[in-house]
Amino acid sequence: MLQIVFHAQLATETGAFTIADVVDALANKMVRRHPHVFADAVIEDVDAQWRSWERLKAQEKTGRLRKSRLDGIPRQLGALQRGQRMQEKAARVGFDWRSVEGVLEKLVEEVGEVAEARSAGQSDARVREELGDVFFTLVNLARTFGIDAESAMRRANEKFLRRFAFMEERAVAQSKTLSDLNLDELEELWQQAKADPATAP
Repeated sequence: MLQIVFHAQLATETGAFTIADVVDALANKMVRRHPHVFADAVIEDVDAQWRSWERLKAQEKTGRLRKSRLDGIPRQLGALQRGQRMQEKAARVGFDWRSVEGVLEKLVEEVGEVAEARSAGQSDARVREELGDVFFTLVNLARTFGIDAESAMRRANEKFLRRFAFMEERAVAQSKTLSDLNLDELEELWQQAKADPATAP
């Protein structure tokens, strides 16, 4: 709110617009995009509401300037978040999987393509492309489950951090570092870390 008021004040001082103009524009947008609330429109369900929302947004000035429904998604978002936003918008026009099973089958297919590209000795660029498809499908799976992919990844990162720190502490208790341990010893510490309630999500 501080940023909004601050920028509105700067704009007021230059004669561009006022905070009242901002509030009016937002109120008008709210009324325009919700005819089922502020007018007589009848919306059958959530899917119909999303279709109506997209249609009304496309009629606005910024919507008319866009060549694609995906153009308004900020490029500076994290890759997982941006992918999920793109998939959500695509789903609102009916471009979506019929079931979770379809997404899971696609995930298996994409993982297979990574393995195939790697075993065929294809370029790093090809493997990277196939791996990107795996990530994109995982994001789609998260969306299908109603889970925010970015948040899920952050939680997984933090869980790994806690468990890895646990391993480091146990190694230090043995007067060692992780580098001193062989793979079997590292795996044993990892299993201990997973079993410790302090490292749980």
